[in-house]
Amino acid sequence: MPCSAATRWVRAALLLALVAVASAATAAPKTITVWTRVAFNSLEADAVKRSVAAFNRSQTAYRVELFSSNYRSYADWVQSSAGTGTLPCLLEIDGPFLAEFAWPGYLQPMDRFVSAELRRDLLPSIVAQGTYDGHLYSLGQFDSGLGLWANRRYLRAAGVRIPTVARPWTLAEFEQAMDKLARVPGVDYPLNLALYTGASEFFAYAYLPILAGFGGDFIDRGTHLKARGVLDGPASVAAMRRLQMWLGKGWTQAVRDRNDDFEKRRTALLWTGHWKYASLHEALGDDLVLLPLPDLGHGLKTGMGSWSWSITSACPDPAGAWAFLSHLMSVDEILRMTNSNGAVPARRSALARSALYGPRAPLQVFAQQLFSGAGVPRPVTPGYSTISKSFATAVSAILDGADAQAELTRAAQAIDDDIAANRGYPR
Repeated sequence: MPCSAATRWVRAALLLALVAVASAATAAPKTITVWTRVAFNSLEADAVKRSVAAFNRSQTAYRVELFSSNYRSYADWVQSSAGTGTLPCLLEIDGPFLAEFAWPGYLQPMDRFVSAELRRDLLPSIVAQGTYDGHLYSLGQFDSGLGLWANRRYLRAAGVRIPTVARPWTLAEFEQAMDKLARVPGVDYPLNLALYTGASEFFAYAYLPILAGFGGDFIDRGTHLKARGVLDGPASVAAMRRLQMWLGKGWTQAVRDRNDDFEKRRTALLWTGHWKYASLHEALGDDLVLLPLPDLGHGLKTGMGSWSWSITSACPDPAGAWAFLSHLMSVDEILRMTNSNGAVPARRSALARSALYGPRAPLQVFAQQLFSGAGVPRPVTPGYSTISKSFATAVSAILDGADAQAELTRAAQAIDDDIAANRGYPR
C-alpha cells in the first residue's frame, strides 16, 4: 500500500531525528583547559590528576585537559597570559591575589552556578576569600591552617601547659614557655619561624597574625586606601620590635640556610602551616602535637586563605568549567585532596568525614581556629601584591636588625604610592 505524503514526511523527520541523536552521541566532547600551580611530581598533583580522570570518565560532554606551570613563578605565568588573552577556562589563584585578577576583568563571577545548599555548606572563610565587590569569583577545595607545631617531649620536660583554642597561651605564657624550653637539653633554640621560606608570600600569611595580635594591620580595612599610620603605626611597630626581642633573647633565630631544625629536634616549636603535617609526623611520630597560635593581646589570631579555582573571562564554555569545578567541590574530591595535603576541608560535610579533622583528629586545631573567628584575612584589594612584597622586604630587614619603624614606614609608603598611582583602584 503506497505511503501518503504525510507518512513520508513523518518518516523523514524521524530519520533526521535519529541522525541528529547519533551525531550528538558521537560528537567529540568539549575541551576544558585547566591550569594548576602544583608540580606534577607532588602529592597534590596526583590528587588533581585523579580528580580529572574521574570527571572525564563520569560524563562525555566535556574533557578536561590539565596543565601545570611551565614557569618558575606560576603567578608570573598567569599574569603574562592574562595580558595576552591566553588564559584557560579554569585556573588556580592564591586567595589574596583574587582581586588583582577580578578587578581588570580577567575572571567572571560564578554566583549563578553556586547553589544555596553548597554555599551554606562552605566554610565562611572560603566564601570570604572568594568574594570581591559583592560577587563570588573563586572556590577552593580547602582553607589553610596556621599554628604552632610542638615537640610534646620538650613541652613535658619544660613543664609548660599545652594550650587549647579555648584557652591559648597569653603573650606572657608564650614567652615564659620559650624561656623554659630554651633550657631543655637538646633544644638549640625554642621557636622556628620558618624563615627558610624566604621573603615570600609566607611572610605576609604567617606574620600578619603577629601584627593583628598586637592590634596592627597592613592597611586601613575601611577604605583599603591607606597603609601609612597602620602598617607603620604604633601597634604594628610594637609587634615587630617584640619579634626582634625574641631574636635578641635567643628564643628564635634567623635561620635561612636549612629547613629541618624542628624535624631534627633542634627546636621545640615551629610556626607554620598544615602542609608540613606529613613530613613532621614522619619525623616526630607521637611526639608531634599541634597547638593554636598564642593570644598576643588582642585575641587569638591565625592565618587563613589558600589556593582556589576561578573561571576566566576567556573561557568559551563557563558551564563546562563549572561542571568540572562542581566535581572538584564534591565531598569525595575535597577529601581526596585534603587527605593528600593536610589542608582544612572547604565544606562542613567534608570536615565531618575527615580522618584528619574529625573529633579528636590530629589537625582539628586548625579548623577550630577558623570556626572561632580567629582567621585574619589578607586585604582583598587589587594592590595586594605590593602589600605582600613590601611587607616581606621590611620583615627581612627587621629580622636582620634594621629599625622596625623605618622599615615599616618605607613599606607603608610604597603601598600608598601604588594605590595613588592606580587612582585608588576604582571598582
